[in-house]
Amino acid sequence: MHVNKLFDLTGKTALVTGCKRGIGQAMAIGLAEAGADIIGVSASLETSGSAVAQAVEAQGRAFHAYTCDFSDRRALYAFIEQVKADHPRIDILVNNAGTILRKPAAEHPDEYWDKIIEVNLSAQFVLSRELGKEMVARQSGKIIFTASLLTFQGGITVPGYAASKGGIGQLVMALANEWAPHGVNVNAIAPGYIATDNTEALRHDADRSKAILARIPAGRWGEPDDFKGVTVFLASAASNYVHGSIYLVDGGWMGR
Repeated sequence: MHVNKLFDLTGKTALVTGCKRGIGQAMAIGLAEAGADIIGVSASLETSGSAVAQAVEAQGRAFHAYTCDFSDRRALYAFIEQVKADHPRIDILVNNAGTILRKPAAEHPDEYWDKIIEVNLSAQFVLSRELGKEMVARQSGKIIFTASLLTFQGGITVPGYAASKGGIGQLVMALANEWAPHGVNVNAIAPGYIATDNTEALRHDADRSKAILARIPAGRWGEPDDFKGVTVFLASAASNYVHGSIYLVDGGWMGR
C-alpha cells in the first residue's frame, strides 16, 4: 500500500471521548483531517455548534455529538446502547475522557478515589469491551487510550489518578494480547506536560512550572496539536502491526 493511503481514514467512523477541549479536541480534529467522521462525547458537550464540531465539519466530515457522565455507570450503558443504535459500525475508539482530583494520599477521600477510578479506568474498560467485541467479530478495529506519564511514575498528591493511569497501561496490554489475533489494535498515547485545563494549576505555579520546563529536553510545554499525528498513525493502517504499545508524547521527559 502506498504510504499516503496508509494514513487515509476516509470512510471510517471514530468515537472520541473527552473531545470538547484540549488533547481530545485535537485528536478528533486530526482524525477528521485524515478523513474520518467523528462521534464526539463529553460530559458537557454542546449538542450542536461546539468548537470541535465546527472544526470537524470544516473538514467536510460529519460530527455527531453526545453527552455522558462517565462517573455514572448507568449513564454509560445508556450512552453505549444509544450510540450503537445510531452508528452500527464504529471503526476507531479513542478513550480520552478523564479527570484528576488532587489531595495528599493521607487525605485523599474515598469519593475522590472512586470517581477517578470510575471515569479514568472502569468506564474505559466497559466502553472498550462493548465496542471491542464488535471489532473482534468484524476482525478489524482500532482502540487508542490516553495514558499518562503517571502510567510510569507515581506523581505527587494524585494517588487515584496515578493508579488509574497505571491501570490503563496494563489494560492496553491485556486487551492487545487477546484481540491482536482478531485484527484489533489496542495501543495508548502517554502525554507529558501539556498546556491544557488539567495542568493550569501547575503552569501558574512559578516554581513548579520552572522546574518542569528545566527537565523537558524540548524546552516547552506540549500543545494539543502535538497529538494529531500519533493519533492518526494509531487509528490507521500504518499501525497494523502495532499492538500493546504506549507512545510517549512528552518532549523527552521520560528519557531525561
